Amino acid sequence: MYPSSPMKAMFLAIGFLGSFFGQSRRIAAPAHTFSELTPADVVRLNQQRDVVLAAARTRFGTVALTRTQKDLPILQKLIDDKVFDKSQTYQLQCLGVAFGDVLASELPLRWVIITDEYGRDPTLRYKNSDLNINALTMLSKRVEKGESVNLSWLLHTTREQLAYYDQGAR
Repeated sequence: MYPSSPMKAMFLAIGFLGSFFGQSRRIAAPAHTFSELTPADVVRLNQQRDVVLAAARTRFGTVALTRTQKDLPILQKLIDDKVFDKSQTYQLQCLGVAFGDVLASELPLRWVIITDEYGRDPTLRYKNSDLNINALTMLSKRVEKGESVNLSWLLHTTREQLAYYDQGAR
């Protein structure tokens, strides 16, 4: 017996989102838990945001990051100018935090902690679902592989895939 079209769509969406955001393709119950950010987690994320702001301030005179779509040109310029090279994983993950803030301002995502077989890390959780977007590594993995990174495209594609996920979940 084959799954119905809506069911197929849901599995495709989960599979695509999983590969797009670094999640596994397994459909079984997730082997992770979500928890709220602790004060130490907030400090960590703010320190990572400060790394990006310091680079933007030095290079472009940026006074503040807004954590909104208005930050995209600044973040894109940091990437395009290769301010952080592919060996600077921590700094690239800091860019991921800043981009994650943009995603969270545009989409129904929020910062939480995920605990799984790899440890405990900040992630963006979609609504109250088990779907999460690993913003920390979304950019670093692409830069480390030598791929081009277009933040506007990533935002647009994330928006489309989450809408597709919602359609399949009905």
